[in-house]
Amino acid sequence: MPELLEGRYAGEFVVSEGNGKISRETITVLSGQTLEAAAVLGKVTASGKYKALDPGASDGSEVAAGILYDRVDAAGADAEGVAIVRLAEVNAAELVWPDGITGGEQTAALGELAALSIIAR
Repeated sequence: MPELLEGRYAGEFVVSEGNGKISRETITVLSGQTLEAAAVLGKVTASGKYKALDPGASDGSEVAAGILYDRVDAAGADAEGVAIVRLAEVNAAELVWPDGITGGEQTAALGELAALSIIAR
């Protein structure tokens, strides 16, 4: 029997969040990316749009600003999505990090998320 692999589900990384939808915001994901649920995000200062965290950038996206709630395909154009941006506990083992990120950069990003009251356990 062939082995089946499940993808990531929307919000499966969330352990708890604030009442209602206080933890979430509708965001715009910058074009040129397809991001999975639980991707750690940075926010581009000039546009206010989000993209995958990029520790080597200098456009604002080098600072962790949230976690993508569900998959977003913005490969061809900017796309709307939802992100956890405050008041939540998340499963650290389920977060999606950019390729090549170092342990120190992950630790720094987790600290930046903690400053937003997003606690990784």
